[in-house]
Amino acid sequence: MTGDPRERDELLVESAEHVLTVTFNRPGQRNAMTWNMYQGLVDACDVADGGDTRVMVLRGAGGKAFVAGTDIAQFESFDGPKGVAYEQRISEVLHRLRAVDVPVIAAVDGYCVGGGLGIAACADIRVCSPSSRFGVPIARTLGNCLSADTVDLLMQLLGRARVVDMLLQARFIEAQEAYQSGFVTAVADDVDAAAHDIAARLLSHAPLTMWSVKESVRRLSAGGPVDDTDIVERVYGSQDFARAVRAFVTKTDHTWEGR
Repeated sequence: MTGDPRERDELLVESAEHVLTVTFNRPGQRNAMTWNMYQGLVDACDVADGGDTRVMVLRGAGGKAFVAGTDIAQFESFDGPKGVAYEQRISEVLHRLRAVDVPVIAAVDGYCVGGGLGIAACADIRVCSPSSRFGVPIARTLGNCLSADTVDLLMQLLGRARVVDMLLQARFIEAQEAYQSGFVTAVADDVDAAAHDIAARLLSHAPLTMWSVKESVRRLSAGGPVDDTDIVERVYGSQDFARAVRAFVTKTDHTWEGR
């Protein structure tokens, strides 16, 4: 999934200098997700875990939206069982995104709605523009629901009271509230530049240390006691750790290799 992007592609996946950039590319529809785009996102996660990627960046095309939910036209023939299958599929996609080994950055510019909010919530670091708005206004639009899995994910990041209020009142969270709640790391006029700066910083950090943070958070989020023996053993037993200790003692340079 490398090479020059084509405007007709709904999902653009580009790799350069160890950064995999995924662009939701339906600006005329505020980047509303199609079934193919959801599958493309899963495929991009596989690419991120399968090559030399060290940072993954998610962004929306057009400057008006990150992702404005799922394309509503796809819901016309829905019934109860199809709704269950749909929410299960969304949970599968979000779980796959959260399971990516490398850090994931979401650069949000404009509306981040419904499924888009779920996607952004799966990123490790989020930055947004001053005009960004976050929400799931389905109580006054479609009258559908979120899975308990997605509600739980949002509550972990935004807090129970804020999520319940947001969903019941069908209101949007503005950029400043998102920042004050800790959901986004920064509010920047140029979110692509902000994401690029963060990615450059992460590229200089130890890959296995960053992986250990992500893996520990994943396990802790699942609840219950966490056995981190394999995490600690992998990091402390790595060549990176041994070389970093040696470099520190001898005051020499070294390069992270992720093993």
